[in-house]
Amino acid sequence: MTAPLRLGTRGSTLALAQSGQVAEAVTAATGRAVELVEVVTAGDRSSAPVHRLGVGVFVSALRDALTAGTIDFAVHSYKDLPTAAASGLHIAAVPARQDPRDALIAREGRTLAELPPGATVGTGALRRIAQLHALGLQLEVTPIRGNIDTRLARVLGPEADLDAVVLARAGLARIGRADVITETLDPMLMLPAPAQGALAVECRVDDQDLVELLAMLDDTPSRAAVTAERAFLATLEAGCSAPVAAYAELAEGDNGDEIYLRGAVISPDGTRDIRLSRTGTPADAAEIGKALAAELLDLGADSILGQEGHTGPGTQQFGSTE
Repeated sequence: MTAPLRLGTRGSTLALAQSGQVAEAVTAATGRAVELVEVVTAGDRSSAPVHRLGVGVFVSALRDALTAGTIDFAVHSYKDLPTAAASGLHIAAVPARQDPRDALIAREGRTLAELPPGATVGTGALRRIAQLHALGLQLEVTPIRGNIDTRLARVLGPEADLDAVVLARAGLARIGRADVITETLDPMLMLPAPAQGALAVECRVDDQDLVELLAMLDDTPSRAAVTAERAFLATLEAGCSAPVAAYAELAEGDNGDEIYLRGAVISPDGTRDIRLSRTGTPADAAEIGKALAAELLDLGADSILGQEGHTGPGTQQFGSTE
């Protein structure tokens, strides 16, 4: 019998859920059995704020295991990956993307507009913190850490101490907790992180049989959207101190499918932001992202990026999907 494929995953509820879903898809598409191998990452061991942990904190241990050959492939929340390519590794598939929008979970079923001035809202992402400040709703925004259940307990549990939290809708959907969402936030209010809601299925580049096998899971529209968003991010060379947001949608245009990419750079306190959009064909996804980033830089985005210290290419950290 052919040995099961070893799929490396973090041990959180969300990571196990999304890895399990990919494992089932691999087996359904190829007939190959897949076993999950739990890998503990530096991000899992630390209680420090996510944006202070550094780039790749949730993926480096998985990539080390891939390189060492102790696992055959890994599943990442794509937004956790550094923009710089990993030597010897290959993103073999981007499965169909979940809804990339952010979601509000608030007491008494409230929406964002219904939260009173001074309401406490928790989130772990600088991008969300900045955009909440930019809305001018006089909210008290609190950085938080923890898995999805831990964060939800801050609002819904018996010892709740927050009025609301903001999480990625995709993560809630993947663990079957979308029912707690009180509002899915319009991207006009809260532009998502680049690649939010997408998964990256990664293996060794020299394992050609597995590269071809995993490619059966690839969703072309999802890959094009993520390619545009991450090219935008990489061109900005965004440091963790400067929130960057991007959202690409595919739609039918006059001459076939088009990508509509929106991007923004926001100061951490929400007092400054630059937002633009650009369209093009899916085949030019990377170039669309690069061109949009260049436009933002021409309008002074670099002055926002440099406000708190600019740390160079591939060093963004948005935190885990949780």
